[in-house]
Amino acid sequence: MAQTDTGHVEHGRRGATGQGAGGEAQVAGARACGHVDILPRRTAAASVRRARERCQDRGVSTQEQAVERFGVVWSPDTRLHDPRHEVWVGTPTPAVEVPERVDVLLEALTGDSGGDSGSAGPGPRALVEATSHDDRVLRRVHEPGLLLALRDLERRWAAGPYAALVGQDRAVPYFFATPALLAGMPPTPARALHAQVGERCYDTMTLVGPGTWAAVRAAVDCALTAVDLVAAGARGAYALCRPPGHHATPGGYGGSCYLNNAAVAAEALLDAGCHTVSVIDIDAHHGNGTQAAFWRRGDVRYGSVHVDPAAGWFPHVFGHESEVGEGSGTGATLNRPVPEGTEDGRWLAEIVRLAAFAEGADALVVSLGLDAAVDDPEAPLAITHDGYRLAGEILGGLGIPTVVVQEGGYHLPSLGSLVRAYLEGHEGA
Repeated sequence: MAQTDTGHVEHGRRGATGQGAGGEAQVAGARACGHVDILPRRTAAASVRRARERCQDRGVSTQEQAVERFGVVWSPDTRLHDPRHEVWVGTPTPAVEVPERVDVLLEALTGDSGGDSGSAGPGPRALVEATSHDDRVLRRVHEPGLLLALRDLERRWAAGPYAALVGQDRAVPYFFATPALLAGMPPTPARALHAQVGERCYDTMTLVGPGTWAAVRAAVDCALTAVDLVAAGARGAYALCRPPGHHATPGGYGGSCYLNNAAVAAEALLDAGCHTVSVIDIDAHHGNGTQAAFWRRGDVRYGSVHVDPAAGWFPHVFGHESEVGEGSGTGATLNRPVPEGTEDGRWLAEIVRLAAFAEGADALVVSLGLDAAVDDPEAPLAITHDGYRLAGEILGGLGIPTVVVQEGGYHLPSLGSLVRAYLEGHEGA
């Protein structure tokens, strides 16, 4: 069936509108679920205070608990990034990658309830506040130029005329020096900031504003602290990373991703003594940035199950079965695109295949996107809570140290029960 190609970003919100399962209902779902008032606002400080009190009541330190069960690694700074809106096909739309995602996930994993289902789980998990790490591992994943550009962009944009002239207080590109523009000619580097932004950002939906750098750097610290826990003997750890990261390439950012938390975790695991690491990505969308980071390497395998980009979904030009890596990385990439609307059975069969691909690695990184769920505003796939639990059982069955890195997932009422389902499945394997 022919479809209109209108694929969106990290959350690929409008993959194929007008026909099929992703039509007008998908756009309506994005509008209905993308606003931050869908749940009562919680303050991060209150969530953390409650979690710490629960840990103290048990007389067990958070570090000790984290070795027994997957601890939750979190930083208050991950809430500082607030895109407010995105620019999609020239139109500002409400952001769904909002700070409240942190609050919902934190409360579900460190509280006594079972998320939106209300069922009692095994109790709260250890809450481990991320510790600051230097840029050594980060610089092995990302080019120094990207780090410098992101670090300075908020300040430089605020110093410019953009807010006063057009009311835009967040950096967004409008100009891209594509091969079609260059036509083989050597360009002179752009001097205007609004032209420079497009040198690193590859879409118009990934905005940089007050607090963005602090948040993305804190997300990296969450991933690195989770690796520290695993290196210290924990079976696994969950890094509550926000913003997500799997679309961030070595030299660029896009798809609501700025720095690649999963790729940094994989590099850090190698640093900790692992010879091989497998990254398995179960986000609804292909992690083109993670694939790019290890495209020519054999020490990190990348496998992904995701909605077929050929059907009009982000990242459009990557995520196809034909992409297997190059050079020493040939065969270390496995992409399993699935049709829009795929349900548990097919999705889990592909995860079994990815688990076989990952087998034999010394450690595992799971890019946990919750946007494959049937009730997500992105809605490219139709995965249930049981599907996520079984995915956890399959990957947990590998029996290797694991860092779970949070990627997408935007339906606030169900995020908590989804992440609990995956982690409990993984731990129970």
